[in-house]
Amino acid sequence: MKIIVFGATGNTGRRVLAQGVRMGLEMTAFVRSPEKLYEQQGERATRLVKVIAQDIMDPHSVREALSHQDAAIITAGHAGQGDEFVRIVDNIVSQCEDHPSYTGRVWLMGGAGLLDIPHTDLIGNHLPGFPPMYQTHNRNLERLRRSRLDWSVMCPGTMVDSTWHPEPIRLHVTTDILPLSVPETIKELSEADIAGYLFSRLQELNVAYEDVANWMLNHVGLDGPYKRKRVGLAYRSDIPAR
Repeated sequence: MKIIVFGATGNTGRRVLAQGVRMGLEMTAFVRSPEKLYEQQGERATRLVKVIAQDIMDPHSVREALSHQDAAIITAGHAGQGDEFVRIVDNIVSQCEDHPSYTGRVWLMGGAGLLDIPHTDLIGNHLPGFPPMYQTHNRNLERLRRSRLDWSVMCPGTMVDSTWHPEPIRLHVTTDILPLSVPETIKELSEADIAGYLFSRLQELNVAYEDVANWMLNHVGLDGPYKRKRVGLAYRSDIPAR
């Protein structure tokens, strides 16, 4: 399978690229700085990767890069860029839509604030106190929903470097809803109190970059279980609570 990673030198993108190479996939890196890519991935890995160093805001460059690809993973940009982030995503999505031969999946990086809060009709990004910059994720999600593409949005909490865990854990995956056990009584709280409750549990949503990368790479086929869904990830211990 041929997979293109937009933003392949970022914290998430470089891990997606490296893991894809280890899995034997045909990886293409769309980057601004090939020198940075070579420094990150090493000589052996970069020999196995097709590198495209072009302007991600140029429609023609992005469209050409999508030729002969089976899936696209968008890790370029970040919420702090504001409208520029939205334009980056819109350009890539538009080229996926308009390309005469591209019919593959699209994975987009979002955040846990896009996920439904159990027992409510709210998402985190709409709650008081959540940074306004994350509204860019909402706009990117709406852009995908307006398309006919086979897409998924990865919605992790804070991503961290891989860490060793002292007890057996397993990855808990949800679609469209926060991967947290939340009491039904949360619906009786004010929005401000719901926000405070979620802020107090944010650390439970920490997840390793590598697990995020692996999950996307393992679900790049068309019409999979996460088609047109938001995906949440969290860790759950296999040792019963006492």
